[in-house]
Amino acid sequence: MDYLKSVIPSQLIAERGSNLVVINPGSANVRIGLAHQKVPYNIPHCIARFVKSGQKNFVQDQMLNTRATPAQSMERENAYNTVASFLKIPLLDEEFANNSFPRKMGRADGYTPYQSRNDFIFTWTNVMDTKSTSNIRRDGNATELHSLDPSKSFGGGDSDSEEYTFKEFIYGEDALRISPSEPYCLSRPIRRGHFNISQDYPLHQVIADLCSIWDWILVDKLHILVADRNSYSVVLVLPESFDNREIKEMLSIVLRDLRFSTAVVHQEGLAAAFGNGLSTACVVNIGAQVTSVICIEDGVALPSTIITLPYGGEDISRCLLWVQRRHLTWPILHTDPMMKPIDMLMLNRIKESYCQIREGEFDAVAIVHSYEEGKPIGSHKARLAALNVPPMGLFHPTLFVPEEYPPPPRSGFHDYEDMLEDTWHMDFTRRTEMSDGLYLGASGGVSMWDNYQVYPTRVKKDELVGLAEAVTTSILSTGRIDLQRKLFCSIQLIGGVALISGLVPVVEERVLHAIPSNEAIDTVEVSLQIDYMSLSPIGMKCIL
Repeated sequence: MDYLKSVIPSQLIAERGSNLVVINPGSANVRIGLAHQKVPYNIPHCIARFVKSGQKNFVQDQMLNTRATPAQSMERENAYNTVASFLKIPLLDEEFANNSFPRKMGRADGYTPYQSRNDFIFTWTNVMDTKSTSNIRRDGNATELHSLDPSKSFGGGDSDSEEYTFKEFIYGEDALRISPSEPYCLSRPIRRGHFNISQDYPLHQVIADLCSIWDWILVDKLHILVADRNSYSVVLVLPESFDNREIKEMLSIVLRDLRFSTAVVHQEGLAAAFGNGLSTACVVNIGAQVTSVICIEDGVALPSTIITLPYGGEDISRCLLWVQRRHLTWPILHTDPMMKPIDMLMLNRIKESYCQIREGEFDAVAIVHSYEEGKPIGSHKARLAALNVPPMGLFHPTLFVPEEYPPPPRSGFHDYEDMLEDTWHMDFTRRTEMSDGLYLGASGGVSMWDNYQVYPTRVKKDELVGLAEAVTTSILSTGRIDLQRKLFCSIQLIGGVALISGLVPVVEERVLHAIPSNEAIDTVEVSLQIDYMSLSPIGMKCIL
């Protein structure tokens, strides 16, 4: 149960051999696998819990969601016009004036390569279980995970008298495909790069859910039972967005609750650089909900260069829906990625299949599915327009209006035991309309949520700036011209969003133009490793 602070991953490989588990927790997905495996499991980081009727909302953090203000909507329109001008896309007024047919019909020629794609249909999850397995933990190996019993907080029912019962817990993608009409509460323990703590989702429940999700993956996917974990070690590959207290909690989960023998922490940016065979690089990780930038010099991460941006792939998917509705190309459907996570799965799939960055009008024919309660899944053919606009939101973040899942509140979530924590990066500006209950003393406590008003405070360097400006600011903050030149010539794009076609040359162009004219730098090189294990921060070879 010891934590070896000085151990390095290669040392663990030598000592533990193949009994090494790598865990890379993210906001939307968690990647877990054995170090000797070529590809890890990439599973949605969520859990759905059976609840009694009317007890809880379907989405755990629903009250934290906000809607776009008129000012934000205007900023989004301005951002769209800027992007359309850059990509040489006619504005809507020009399109209607130049075309004699409705815009939603699209052009006759289309784009044949995209019309031949296979369209995947998501189906609703079967939430029923048989009586013989409803109260038996996976393959009969019961375990007590810490002292937390998640079912006590949510009132899971006991239906042994019936032949079929509701499953008590559902994990991963199956949890996202549960119909909103079913008696389940969907919880996401990590959101926007931090623990998803709120008035309705306390810290102890977040920890319990993380523990439950990871334990399920270990047993069902890796077939590592609790009794065998004493012979396994863990490398936690953590994003730079996590706070020290969050890191300590995850270490406790691994050692105390999941009962591994040893654990070490590895920075995600370093893992990506090493996985690509680099010792000096600027690593840009574009994830589902957070984009992070960090500079590495001679195998050492430079903390002063870390910048986290509160947007990612899911924001591109939501922007895709907004653009289609703006162009009147989306079928008349009740598509709502917030209330129906299965709609977000569909939007993500369309984004991955069709979105790319290129000049000119870019349309494609796609199959859009409708998921309505009490109705069979419908299929609708639509010619989607301006598919090159949503990815450009990475450079114009006002195109990503924070309609859903704003950054979780950070006030008071502070590790008072850590004398070396970066407290100067934290913003403790007090809002006059908030009560004293929001500002904790050293004793902590949960009373801070009693008067919480959904005005999150940003921590560290979470900024709403474009990707090019963030990369430039991060590299220039190193202060040395020789290092800056190396970093500008070694920008590494990682993360699933990095696979968007056309992104690399646009990043090069935008970063080059973002460099101040007084800087003696005229070369920018951006690379992308197509190989999955090099692309993913959890690439197993990153720790060899």
